[in-house]
This record gives sequence, C-alpha cells and structure tokens, in this order.
Amino acid sequence: MRLVIARCSVDYAGRLTAHLPSAPRLILVKADGSVSIHADDRAYKPLNWMSPPCTLKEDDGVWTVINKAGEKLIITMEEILHDSSHELGVDPGLIKDGVEAHLQELLADRIETLGEGYSLIRREYPTAIGPVDILCRDADGMTVAVEIKRRGEIDGVEQLTRYLDLLNRDPHLAPVRGVFAAQEIKPQARVLATDRNIGCAVLDYDALRGIEDDKLRLF
Repeated sequence: MRLVIARCSVDYAGRLTAHLPSAPRLILVKADGSVSIHADDRAYKPLNWMSPPCTLKEDDGVWTVINKAGEKLIITMEEILHDSSHELGVDPGLIKDGVEAHLQELLADRIETLGEGYSLIRREYPTAIGPVDILCRDADGMTVAVEIKRRGEIDGVEQLTRYLDLLNRDPHLAPVRGVFAAQEIKPQARVLATDRNIGCAVLDYDALRGIEDDKLRLF
C-alpha cells in the first residue's frame, strides 16, 4: 500500500464531473490498483476514488487514474508532504466475534439442535466468496447451509443468500436450503429470510453450553 499526503486538487471526469479544490489530503494506492482520496473529517469514507481495475499514470505533478470505462481521476499535486509504500501481505480476513465462533463450535457439536436427524458435513465449508459457517444434512438427506450470528440482521441474511446461490450451482450438493441462526433475530431480518425461504433458528447460548438457567420457574 502506498500512502501519500499532499496538497492537491482533484478532478473527476466520467458519468458526472466533480472538483475538489486545493487542500492537504491523504491518497491511498492499494495493491489491487484502487486509488482513493481522503480528508481528515469523514471517517473511513473517501472524498473520491477509482475502483479497480484501473491504471495510474504519474506525470510531472499530475496523476491520472483511468478505469476500464474510460473515466478519469486527475490529481494535480502542488506539494508532497509524505510518500511511503508498505507491503501488507495477504490479509487473514475478519476474525469472528468470540461468541459467534463459539456458537459455531457448539452448534456443530450439537447439530441435532436444528432438528432430529440432522448430521454435520463440516464447519467452515469453503466457497469462492468465503466459508459457510456450517454445512449439514437434514433428516431427509437435504443439504443445509447455516449462517451463524450473535445478532441476526439483514446483512446476515444477504450473506447467506449469496452462499446459497453458489452452493446450489454444485450438483453434488444441490438442492441446498438455508438456516439463519442467531441468539437474536431482528424482525426485518426474519421477514427477509422468510421471503427467501430461509429458515430461522434462535440459539440459546447457555443451553448449548449445557448451563442450566438458575432463575426460579413455576411449573
């Protein structure tokens, strides 16, 4: 990754035109070819950017970034304050929340929690877009993909939908249905899951760990 802090102006020419007047800014050039321009007041969101694939041409004081559609990002350098490159290597990816990771482990060990006759195929089943938390079979022998979250929200349902689309292209697994499992599932996520024929399962973390509820109960 290349980090450049410079006083510069930026012009974008493409589906629309945009101009950033001269100011000190951070320019990130990543190994994937993307270029983004950042200010100090917008959290992670860049002021402007060019997504890969694109090419960067550096002339005297002018950087021109062109993408495959011919759109241009023109950065006019007035003063470079810092310019450094760093090799970050292959990123290991996001590590799951500790509770989510433990839920996955516990549910894999107690897969019958999802229903009688369920059997585990494997945890972290690999796909081209990332691993499915649990792949298993139900009592009828149908393949089931399980996505586990601590808190079940819409983005988790979208993630499982993408996995199901890929898995159902594999003739050795298809048809594959999905189960969205979480300690808590938001109403909007449940509606979306139901609309996409994805089952929902609310997980009791303590019950999976074998911890009895010590609250007083009336029978």
